[in-house]
Amino acid sequence: MKLNRVIGLVLSLMMIFSLVACGNSQTSNKKADTEMKSSETEGSETESSEVQNSEDSNTVQTDASGTEEVSQSPKETSKVYMTTDISPEGLMAVYKALNWTPEGKVAVKLSTGEPPASNYLKPELIKDLVQSVNGTIVECNTAYGGSRGETAMHMQVAKDHGFTDIATVDIMDADGSISLPVDGGTHLKEDLVGSHFANYDSFIVLSHFKGHQMAGFGGAIKNISIGIGSKEGKCLIHTAGKSHTSPWGGDQDDFLESMADAGKAVSDSLGNGKNIVYVNVMNNISIDCDCNGNPAKPDIHDIGILASTDPVALDQACIDLVYAAEGSKSLVNRIEQMNGLHTLESAEKIGLGSRKYELVNIDD
Repeated sequence: MKLNRVIGLVLSLMMIFSLVACGNSQTSNKKADTEMKSSETEGSETESSEVQNSEDSNTVQTDASGTEEVSQSPKETSKVYMTTDISPEGLMAVYKALNWTPEGKVAVKLSTGEPPASNYLKPELIKDLVQSVNGTIVECNTAYGGSRGETAMHMQVAKDHGFTDIATVDIMDADGSISLPVDGGTHLKEDLVGSHFANYDSFIVLSHFKGHQMAGFGGAIKNISIGIGSKEGKCLIHTAGKSHTSPWGGDQDDFLESMADAGKAVSDSLGNGKNIVYVNVMNNISIDCDCNGNPAKPDIHDIGILASTDPVALDQACIDLVYAAEGSKSLVNRIEQMNGLHTLESAEKIGLGSRKYELVNIDD
């Protein structure tokens, strides 16, 4: 389609710019001054919002009480647990609400954050959870420069940001890649992840939910796809399987669909999703991701911490809360400009999870 070619050209230019933004970044904090409304979503800045999912004609409704329900979908309903208490105690409470016990050696996947001022999750927030499961903090190197493109530099960032003070840190692709099969993917036949991935039996995916200059938003699905991908794997995802060596020049929708493919490969490899859970922290919600060392100041207030065994439901719930929040216009613009909701559409289509969910507020 001509639109995809145009988006692809724009994407290529943005990715060149993001070589700085995702590395030694000096990204402009200027907000987008145009709003592209997608055919899938109409956002609202009031206490209620409706998100229309065109593929299954689903409607997500958020009322002032914070209860969210999705109707008219053939998909299974997943539970998403939420607290507004963004603290170590709140994080532990929402994790325990999952009633999930990890098996064997436990990895806690997060972003170590690009220096000097990214909005990564701080060690003091996550320490109790990581240590309660005797977890190892895991990450992979970036494919596009910056301070985390090589293992030694990346480990220094992890140390500088305080992660090595609370747990062992493992850069999973320090020794290369291993291949995970992609079952029923749209583009990818394999997902290349850090070779140390095989050393772990269970994963807690701890994501900072925010905007993203390439994906529109970053949450659980991005963290298990791009985040667990080795350098080669990141290139494969960005180019929909066309390149092992360069992340540049891919079609935008193909990239989003490939993130869903890679996420499903990771989930399937962990007991078909039984040995992996997801926690999204909605604080410091900038339009920019944590690979940006100088992100734009958030326009939206902190919302809470959400958790689920379903990454699609979890990211969908976070999206709905963003659309319902005051001050969310700049983030909604970012999501829609990059067609970010298409990741959720594709992930649901290939069976990674469901966009239909029940939001359970554990504060009640």
